[in-house]
Amino acid sequence: MDRREFNCSLLGAVAALSLPGWLPAQARLHVDGARIHAHLAALAEFGKNADGGVSRVAYTAADRQGREAVMGWMREAKLDPVIDAAANLVGRRAGRDPALKPIVLGSHVDSVPDGGNYDGDVGSLAAIEVARTLDAAGVTLRHPLEVLIFQNEEGGTIGSHAISAGLTAAELDRVAQSGKTIRDGIRFLGGDPDRLESARRKPGDIAAYLELHIEQGAVLDERKIPIGVVLGIVGIRHWDVTLEGFANHAGTTPMDRRRDALLAAARCIEAVNRIVRATPGRQVGTVGRLRVEPGAYNVIPGRVVFGLELRDLDEAKILRLHERILAECRRLAGEGGVKLSETESLAIAPALTAPRVRGVIAEAARGLGLATLELPSGAGHDAQEMARLGPVGMIFIPSVGGISHSPKEFSRPGDIEHGADVLLHALLALEAA
Repeated sequence: MDRREFNCSLLGAVAALSLPGWLPAQARLHVDGARIHAHLAALAEFGKNADGGVSRVAYTAADRQGREAVMGWMREAKLDPVIDAAANLVGRRAGRDPALKPIVLGSHVDSVPDGGNYDGDVGSLAAIEVARTLDAAGVTLRHPLEVLIFQNEEGGTIGSHAISAGLTAAELDRVAQSGKTIRDGIRFLGGDPDRLESARRKPGDIAAYLELHIEQGAVLDERKIPIGVVLGIVGIRHWDVTLEGFANHAGTTPMDRRRDALLAAARCIEAVNRIVRATPGRQVGTVGRLRVEPGAYNVIPGRVVFGLELRDLDEAKILRLHERILAECRRLAGEGGVKLSETESLAIAPALTAPRVRGVIAEAARGLGLATLELPSGAGHDAQEMARLGPVGMIFIPSVGGISHSPKEFSRPGDIEHGADVLLHALLALEAA
């Protein structure tokens, strides 16, 4: 054993001794990384694209086939899976004290069109592997353990939202990426949209929720840190900004007589970038959608609608940024004789992770000799919905090159195994607390 290996072993022993209730045998538990990788490769076959990516969009045949494979692996882990009314896969393992609330591990296995093979899949299969590791070691927790594989995360965390808040008739009638309504998609996957209330959970119904996920950004990979401890999931606000100028002949209207809505929009978009970048912090602002009317070479644009998105962990900061951007855009539009109006189209509050759970994750990583970094999640996750029900924590592992939602998405096998081990030992620490 070299010095580094000795130090890692010593750290693990110290961490095990510092966590009350842990048995030495539990402190030595490790997942089977080869099995996780084999399951990842098998799952990648469902919806596989020619370029190596996957299109396992929710409510498609590939989605249903992938979920059937996942249920088979849940059975092998003695999780006794069922499909709830919201079409989530629920695997449960009894605890020694049935009066205790369950500790829940979870993620999703649906993908975006032409996506990658790690987003959601890593956390889902690692959660199943943790349960299988406990079963193989003969470890029964005090708490019941649940593994939840949520349906249609990519279409707006539909499955976890159904559990934590419910789905309205309008949400059920919305057409998903598959072409089916959410209502029909739930039926297609084996759920029952007429009995959704039976899938609902109340605040306090879970002891804790843990989710392992790829970072989907480049911070951990660039800094060569194996484990991210997620501070929270950012809030997201969308506004549709409308600029009304005057459409006129592009050849006969002098430059100084124009009320060009697109020119005003361009100046506003630059202002979004300028204001967000000048503000200290990790917030982001994006204009990712633009509609120009009438949209002809020889007509000055008379009307433009662009979509503004702001994200941050601090909701008040999002609103302050919005007010600054709006004031600047009104000024810029007015200089060009253009009127500005806006409507908010999306408001998702930030979901902070629980400090106690963050501490447990960090301690579990330290016990395994793994460095950690605290960082926010800039993407949405099922954990933000589960935060309505109880304390949540998220573990990130590096995404090579920061690439996600792409066939080039990749996380190293060693990082996946480390992440699954941290998930296992964080679960054991929560159990012992």
